[in-house]
Amino acid sequence: MIIFRVFSESIAQAFQQLRSNRMRSFLSLLGISIGIFCIIGVLSAVDSLEDNVRGSLEKLGNDIVYVKKWPWRDASGDWWKLIKRPNPDYQDYEVIKEKSQTAALSAFHVVIGFKTVKFGSSSVEGAVLIGSSFEFDEMFRLEYYKGRYFSTNEYHYGSNKLVIGYNVAEELFGSIEPIGRTVRMSGRKYEVIGVIEKAGDDLLNPMDFDDVVMVSYPNARGLANLKARQIFDTSVTVKASENVSLQQLKDEIKGILRAKRRLRPLEDDDFALNELSMISSVFDSFFGVLNLIGIIIGLFAMLVGIVSVANIMFVSVKERTNIIGIKKALGAKRYVILLEFLIESIILCLIGGLVGLLLVSTIIKILSNVIEFDMYLSFGNMVLGVAVSVMVGIVSGVIPAMQAARMDPVEAMRHG
Repeated sequence: MIIFRVFSESIAQAFQQLRSNRMRSFLSLLGISIGIFCIIGVLSAVDSLEDNVRGSLEKLGNDIVYVKKWPWRDASGDWWKLIKRPNPDYQDYEVIKEKSQTAALSAFHVVIGFKTVKFGSSSVEGAVLIGSSFEFDEMFRLEYYKGRYFSTNEYHYGSNKLVIGYNVAEELFGSIEPIGRTVRMSGRKYEVIGVIEKAGDDLLNPMDFDDVVMVSYPNARGLANLKARQIFDTSVTVKASENVSLQQLKDEIKGILRAKRRLRPLEDDDFALNELSMISSVFDSFFGVLNLIGIIIGLFAMLVGIVSVANIMFVSVKERTNIIGIKKALGAKRYVILLEFLIESIILCLIGGLVGLLLVSTIIKILSNVIEFDMYLSFGNMVLGVAVSVMVGIVSGVIPAMQAARMDPVEAMRHG
C-alpha cells in the first residue's frame, strides 16, 4: 500500500510540475523527446531499409549460385587479373546442365546492350536487350502484367518474339493493348508476347526488368556477336537441388568448369562463383554503422535531456524541502522519499519519450505515403524507446532523490 501511494503521489507531482512550469518542463523534456526521436527514428529507418534489402535479395533465391566473370567483392586489387577472364558463355551453361548432379535448374542470359524499339510513331531508346535461355523465366520467377514467356517452339526456332518490361510497354503503347503488336528493333520485326509486371517498391532490386527487351538466346545470336568483348554481361545461374548445400553445388560447378576450360591443377579459376550471402555480409557492416550513427546522435540529445530533467528535479526538491521535512518528521522512511522523487523523474522522462515515439510514428506514416518504400515502427523499437526513457529517468533523478532522502527533518522544516 505504501509503494502504491508513493507511486500515485509521484505521478500527481510529475503532472503538477508540468502544469505549474509549462515552459521550463517543455524545454527540459524536449531533449528527451529529440533523443528518443533520433535513436528510435534511425533504428526504425535502418530496420525498414534492412528488411527491404534482404527481402529483395531473397527474391533472387538463397539457393542459387551465380557464375560470373567478376566476384561480388572488392576486386580492385585484382582488377588487371580479373579483366582478362572470359565471360561465362552458353557452352558453360550447357555443360553444367548436362553434367551437374546437384543442380535442380540452370539458366543463362546475356546482356547485349542498349537498343531502340519502335512502334508506329513511338519509340523507346536505351532499352536493355537481354538474350535468355528457356529456363530463365522459371529461374527468376518472372511475373507478367500481360502475356507470357517464350513457348518451347518459339525458343528453339529463335522466333522473332519479344518479352518487354513495363516501362517499355508504357512508352511504346500507352493505352493500346501491347500483346500481339509488331515492333521494330535492329531492322527486324518482332511480335510482343509478354509484358513483365512492374518492379515492386523494393529499394534494392537487382533484377529490375522494367526497361528490358528480352529475346530468346537462339534469336539473340542473330542480333549480335555474343562472344564479342563489348557484350555488357553474361551469367550462368544454377539452383541447388533439395537437400543440397550451396557449398556442394559450388564444388561440383567448380570441377565441371575447370574441366571444360582445361585449367591445370595449379592454375587459378578463371570464373567467379557468387552467392547472395556475399552481398548480405557487406550489408551487415553497413547497417551496423548506420545503427551506431543513430545511437551516437541520440546519446548526445539524451545527454542534454538528462541534464534538463535533473535540473527540474533539483528545483522540485528545493521547492518541496519543507514538505519533505514534515514527511520525515512524521516517520517517512528514506527509501519512500527516494522512490517518490525517482518515480517522478521517470514519469517525466516517460512523457518525453512517448512524445518522441509519437513523432517517429507520425513521420514514418507520412514518409511511407510519400515515398515508394515501406517503413514501420516495430514493437521492439517501441519497447526500447520506453526502456531508454526509464533509464534516463533513473539517471536524471537519482542524485536529486538521494539529496531529498538524506535531508535532516528539522533543517528541512526550518527551510519553510
